[in-house]
Amino acid sequence: MKIFVCIKQVPDPNTTVSKLDPSTKRLVRSGVSLVLDPGDESTISAAIKLRDTLGNSELTVVSMGPSSAQEALRRALAMGADRAILVTDPALAGSDAIATARVLAAVIKKESADLVFCSTESTDGYTGMVPGGIAEFLNVPQLTFAREIRVEGSKAVIKRVTLTGYQTVECPLPAVVTIASGSFEAIYPTMKGIMGAKKKPFSQLQLSDLGIDPSLVGEAGARERVLSIGAAEARAAGQIIKDDGNAAQQIADFLQRYQLL
Repeated sequence: MKIFVCIKQVPDPNTTVSKLDPSTKRLVRSGVSLVLDPGDESTISAAIKLRDTLGNSELTVVSMGPSSAQEALRRALAMGADRAILVTDPALAGSDAIATARVLAAVIKKESADLVFCSTESTDGYTGMVPGGIAEFLNVPQLTFAREIRVEGSKAVIKRVTLTGYQTVECPLPAVVTIASGSFEAIYPTMKGIMGAKKKPFSQLQLSDLGIDPSLVGEAGARERVLSIGAAEARAAGQIIKDDGNAAQQIADFLQRYQLL
């Protein structure tokens, strides 16, 4: 079975304060620490677990981005992925979620993948649109918020996280599956894994390799526009009630004021 995981390099959420360029309204990525998205580490771990369970399977990680994204792919290889593909092209700068999905889907179609793993959303954009876009471009079903996954014959079966509990759902392969955040413990690369990653197959592709018209990606092909950016509203200070003998009444009045009582 050919298993693919779509990953992304993002500013390190643990050390970097995200900033937006006021002129381009894009996330500033220069001069900051970049890492494999923490959510993708969990997703890669889920895919590795399934590959090892199935046997006779290959796990490929794929990303779209600048040449620096090689580092994120190398980490994925060190974790246990078998091969990596990076799509990098100057024309991709400024691509929106739809263009990203278009490019990743083209790679997946070219490679005839059976099962595609994605994180639910990235920690820098939080759009959550790419997995569904990939499924749409490939014309395959999508299963979401998986915390467990198995393959039975020609179908994928997942245990899905919902607001009230869990659902067990299935669909025919090929398919796209998104992994619920934190559902799988991330695998930490060993020294052996890090050294071995240097010898694993690593391919770089351009738009011309995928037959994609540059006008469909980048700023030229973007269908979404960021109209404005601004700081989040500061939280109002909390109310402190001193008990002068009528604290209970003050609390009751507060709850009634906000229709909580």
